[in-house]
Amino acid sequence: MKRMFWFGAGVAAGVALTRKVNETTKKATPTGMAEQVGGAVRELAEAVGSFGAEVRAGMEEREDELQDVARNPATVQVRRFDAEADSEARRARRAGR
Repeated sequence: MKRMFWFGAGVAAGVALTRKVNETTKKATPTGMAEQVGGAVRELAEAVGSFGAEVRAGMEEREDELQDVARNPATVQVRRFDAEADSEARRARRAGR
């Protein structure tokens, strides 16, 4: 009974190994390599396409925001710039104060 078990285990291992070797040799042929490269190129094209779609969606969203600001200028917050105070602050930072 032990011999039958080990014989069966050896046959199963041989079949598994043969299949793995056949897959590997098929990948090493020019046709197999072309399939692998083709799959990689398809994945890259899909990634670039989805990235472009996301960028376009972001651009449209930002354009809508800018259009809203252009239509309603009261929503724009204006900061006044005091050049004299800014230059004094710079001098103080340089002096270490």
